[in-house]
This record gives sequence, structure tokens and C-alpha cells, in this order.
Amino acid sequence: MALAVTPSFRQPVTGPARDNRPLVLVVDDEESYRQALASGLAREGFAVEIAGNGHEALRLFHRVHPDLVLLDVMLPDQSGIEICQQMRALKPVPIIMVTARDSEVDVVLGLELGASDYVAKPFRLRELVARMRAVLRRGVAVAEHLEEVLVVGPVRLDAGRREVTVNDVPVDLSRKEFDLLALLMSHSGQVVTRDWCIDRLWWDQELTDTRTLDTHIKRLRRKIEPDPANPRHMVTVRGVGFRFEP
Repeated sequence: MALAVTPSFRQPVTGPARDNRPLVLVVDDEESYRQALASGLAREGFAVEIAGNGHEALRLFHRVHPDLVLLDVMLPDQSGIEICQQMRALKPVPIIMVTARDSEVDVVLGLELGASDYVAKPFRLRELVARMRAVLRRGVAVAEHLEEVLVVGPVRLDAGRREVTVNDVPVDLSRKEFDLLALLMSHSGQVVTRDWCIDRLWWDQELTDTRTLDTHIKRLRRKIEPDPANPRHMVTVRGVGFRFEP
């Protein structure tokens, strides 16, 4: 389904529609494009707010508290990558980068800085909507299983602030390291399989082996274990996965 330009459109976010529909913030500097996208998303059952630049996007982000953001990389006043960072620092809302810039560097940078997915223009509306719904489903699943603050042994993880301390000492983690630790700690004492880790954290990438997961496990152990070579907390269950112990 191709996007067709429609007359000026703005889906309201107040009233019953806001209560019953996921609210999407569309950020794109091309007016005809964002109007057409807003119209198409409204037909698919989403409530929509639109912004043409970074300043307006951040203002709306504060005001309407969207469930998901569709964010263009190339904005007139500042980079979409910078906007992504600022939004993720304010609230862990899923962000899908939607842009004509689809080089590997841009994709990796967007994902590492907190984007949930990356869609290159031109795209079919049906494909975009499928990705949006998948991202929203994963967000609900994480919220259902992850408490706001987790404390297991000397490790304390604050999901809302995205902060981790070990023996009350702050630990600096990358986005993936934090999400992996949160997944393991939320299942403390239980085995989390390798496949489950990859499915939950690298669902948007085609991983043919587990070396990426192993690398993140090693980095986490260096940061939270008193003796990374002989881990006490992030225990390997050979041939299965990992278990987080106090």
C-alpha cells in the first residue's frame, strides 16, 4: 500500500481516541509526507500527532506522552539522532527511525542510541504498521515482566531512570547491556536461554550465532562481577543460557 498525499490532517489526541488507540508522534520535515502518513496511520487505528522539526517534536513529546515515535533522521533544526537521544533520556518510549538515509553507519548509530527499529524510505504502509505493532507488543511484554526497581544481591537496577549500581557504586552500561541485565535480573534464579535473550534483545537483526550475546555477557561481567573470570552473579548454564544469582 503506497502512501497518498491527502489534505491537511491532524488526528486529535484528547478524548476517547487517546484512551483507546496507541498514540504515535510522527516527526518529519516534509509536510505532505507527514500528513499522508498521519492519515494512513489513523485508518490503521492509531491516534497521531505530527511535528515538522526537532523543537516541536520535543515540545509535543513532553505534552502528549506518545506510545511510539516515528522519527526522521534529517530534520531542519537538529539531527534526528540527537532528538532520539534526548527522548530516550526523558522516557524509554519506543522510537522507529524513518528516513531516506539507510547506510549501515546510520542504521547502527540509530539503534545503538536507543531506536527500536529503522525503516528506510520509500516503504509500504503495511510494512511500517507491522513493525510498529511488533515494537509496541514487545514494549508491553517488557513492561509486564520488568518491575521499576530490581535488587538482586549487590546489584540494583532502576528501570525508570535506566541506572545501575553495584554496592551503591554507579555502573555505566550501554543500552543493550542494560536491557540484557534487566532481562536476567527480572528472572533471578531462573535460567534464561540464549535463544530467548537474542529473540528479546536482537529481534531486529539476523544473528546467525551467539557471539554478539557472548560479547555483551563478557562486558557485563567486567562491570558487575568482583571476579569476572569466576562469575558469582551471571552464571553460565552450559548449553542452555544464563542464570542471575544474588
